[in-house]
Amino acid sequence: MSIKRYGTVQTGAGGKPLPFARAVEADGWLYVSGQVAMENGEIIDGNIIAQTHKTIANVLTILKEAGYRAEDIVRVGVWLDDPRDFWSFNKIYQEYFGEHPPARACVQSSMMVDCKVEIDCVAYKKKDQ
Repeated sequence: MSIKRYGTVQTGAGGKPLPFARAVEADGWLYVSGQVAMENGEIIDGNIIAQTHKTIANVLTILKEAGYRAEDIVRVGVWLDDPRDFWSFNKIYQEYFGEHPPARACVQSSMMVDCKVEIDCVAYKKKDQ
């Protein structure tokens, strides 16, 4: 089995190095680490709508870098800081995944950084594609 890591040299808030890969690929499976609405090492300002768009964009950027598409996602994990944001989050989420919805879990959780949403995912595609 071959394993490939993406984005192992990255920084977070304050320019501190992050001790994990943005994604890891193994035998057609791509595991994307939890992404937040981060740009240039800082969480963007904005409400749940703006942060959801940015967070999903970050996930899709990693998928593209690894040669995957949104349609290849089989499972998504979502953490919301405020459960009152659930319906607004769902509206934006459906814009991206409405035609090819993956399995999903969504929970309310305190965040480790000052953000409103975090998303991770698992994608799969045959190595021949």
